[in-house]
Amino acid sequence: MNTTLKKSLGKVPEVTLIFWIIKIAATTLGETAGDAVSMSMNLGYLLGSAIFATIFIAAVIAQIVAKKFHPLVYWTTIIATTTVGTTLADYADRSLGIGYAGGTALLFTLLMASFFIWYRALGSLSVDSVSTPKAEMFYWLTIMFSQTLGTALGDWTADSAGLGYEGGALIFSALLAVVVAAYFWTRISHTLLFWAAFILTRPLGAVVGDFLDKPVAAGGLALSRYSASALLLAFIISCVLIFRQTAASKNH
Repeated sequence: MNTTLKKSLGKVPEVTLIFWIIKIAATTLGETAGDAVSMSMNLGYLLGSAIFATIFIAAVIAQIVAKKFHPLVYWTTIIATTTVGTTLADYADRSLGIGYAGGTALLFTLLMASFFIWYRALGSLSVDSVSTPKAEMFYWLTIMFSQTLGTALGDWTADSAGLGYEGGALIFSALLAVVVAAYFWTRISHTLLFWAAFILTRPLGAVVGDFLDKPVAAGGLALSRYSASALLLAFIISCVLIFRQTAASKNH
């Protein structure tokens, strides 16, 4: 009997510090790029959502048909989820008139439903288990909902709650610090903590992105959405090319 443990490589990266650095940069890019298309180009939230949804679907298909983990393909898909999340959340909050609170509640419900169905179908929410097309479909759907929720939550915190962009950034940074502390000093499930951190990085990126490109009168720095997006994209590409990322693995 062969007792050697076989290692099954997943299609998503191992969760390391560079993963979180790129993730936060990608969520910030999603805010600036989404606003650039829907606002600066005057295409509106609905058309902007349609454009980014098309890119998102194409990226997910490329990710699923790939035989192994490809960093550029993976992070392209992440960026696609965060840009479509920005325009979809803005469309729901503003164009449909349900407001930030209504949008946050709706998207939180959809996200929890996605988690529930994923767990019932496959028995695990761990990123280490994302190695089959079915698991990938749940993974990317859940991420898309989390990115959209993050935009609505970030806007709600900064605008409706009156904390401003700096206050919102401090709140979400503090919550992430609590998650990090729980990871190192408690026995809380690492899978639960991963998704908590993943969700919280999106509103952090949303408020930082708004801080960069919103008018000074609104509490922002009034930077060009195009230049901010270009710099963030260049930073992400540099990180992907410089730092080696390996696929998450699962021993079985």
